[in-house]
Amino acid sequence: MTPGGLHIRGATAADAQAIARFHVASWRAAYRDLAPPAVIEVLDEARRLTMWAKLLAPDAPASSRFLVAEIEGRLVGVGGAGITQHPAYGGRAQISFLYIEPEHQRAGIGRRLMHELTLWLIEQGHRGVALGVVDGNAPAIRFYESLGGRRIGDYEDPGPIWRSANLVYAWDDLAALASITDVPGR
Repeated sequence: MTPGGLHIRGATAADAQAIARFHVASWRAAYRDLAPPAVIEVLDEARRLTMWAKLLAPDAPASSRFLVAEIEGRLVGVGGAGITQHPAYGGRAQISFLYIEPEHQRAGIGRRLMHELTLWLIEQGHRGVALGVVDGNAPAIRFYESLGGRRIGDYEDPGPIWRSANLVYAWDDLAALASITDVPGR
């Protein structure tokens, strides 16, 4: 536990339903003004549950790490990292998910999740990490830039439903990123 009752732990298969529900709500809040309304409707809990059940299955590859952030047992954040073959990431590892419940944003939860994911990436031998953020997602862009992320490119994500323009942010010094994201007294 940390001050404020925040607890971060590895996600398990038993978390898939709760994460799917959380993912839908937080994704819709983040993209309500960026994604077409039809996409908001189609990316529902059933679709997300299929995805999360696969990602968190006991036989899923160990090349990814997924974390949940909870306050008093309530899910308030989700983060994920791992390897990717996406050419826009330039051989770096990937932050694949980072969602914080809107009412808990700007409370250090995203920073803590980034810290824990960065430590895991360092343990796995990665030197750098990158992520894609939808162009126009100003709060996320400000957050990544505040952590020293530098824009290295862009790409169009064809997605299963929505083609989105994405900006790529990268960090080439994971030790520095771990230091920036460390929260004293945790």
